[in-house]
Amino acid sequence: MLPLSAVRIGPALPADHDRIAALTVQVYVDGGLASAGYAAELADVARRARVAELLVARDEAGELIGSVAFVPGGDFGEVLESPDEAGFRMLVVDPRARGRGVGAALVHECLTRAREAGRRRVVISTGTRMTAAHRLYERLGFTRLPERDWTPVPGVDLLVYAREVC
Repeated sequence: MLPLSAVRIGPALPADHDRIAALTVQVYVDGGLASAGYAAELADVARRARVAELLVARDEAGELIGSVAFVPGGDFGEVLESPDEAGFRMLVVDPRARGRGVGAALVHECLTRAREAGRRRVVISTGTRMTAAHRLYERLGFTRLPERDWTPVPGVDLLVYAREVC
């Protein structure tokens, strides 16, 4: 496993957008985690960068190996219910880099940013088929909030998880 210290997390650059779009569609749609109808939104990285803090993970060679949209508040965080909550969306790790701590590093960065923004909790939603993500979130201290599960469109059921950050 690549040590977490070797994974560098930082802001995405506009030059990263095409790679993030391709990786996100590959993991979510090609990986069977989301329908092809969601591909256009997954690929709209420019919009994500406007409404959230788009972060990337790079390996020791500087290759982009993951991304996440940190949501301190606003419309892009549909699952957020109070100003004390932050979230993140569209966490993605290159399949070749899985098992190396990349997803955990991206989540830890979101937790740090939430704490620095004065939020007390990070709330996220995840698809029912995203079992590897569920295991990661539970390992990192997130717990289920089944009373907040939701269905954004018919046939898409999302599970809600949260973790206190203060």
